[in-house]
Amino acid sequence: MAVYYNKEKIESIVAQYGGDSKNTGNVEAQIALLTYRIECLSAHLRINKKDHSTRRALLSMVGQRKSLLSYYMKKDIFAYRALIEKLGLRK
Repeated sequence: MAVYYNKEKIESIVAQYGGDSKNTGNVEAQIALLTYRIECLSAHLRINKKDHSTRRALLSMVGQRKSLLSYYMKKDIFAYRALIEKLGLRK
C-alpha cells in the first residue's frame, strides 16, 4: 500500500516546527514529520491488522524517530522537552 501525503500538510508541519516551509532538515521538523507518518500508519494498521509490510515500515520509522529524539535530547534538553510536550509523545 502506498501512502501519499499532501504537500500542503507536509509544508504546514515543516513551517510549524522548522521555522520555514522549506527547512526540512531541521531536527524538530523531521521528528514532527515522522510523528505524522507514524500516526497515519497506525490508523491504517488498526483497520488492516495483517498488513505486515506496513507494520515493519512503521517499526523502522519509530526507531528512526527514537534515534532523532535521543540526538535532540543530547543536543538541547529544554527544546527536547518542549517538542515532546507539543507533539504529545510522552504520557
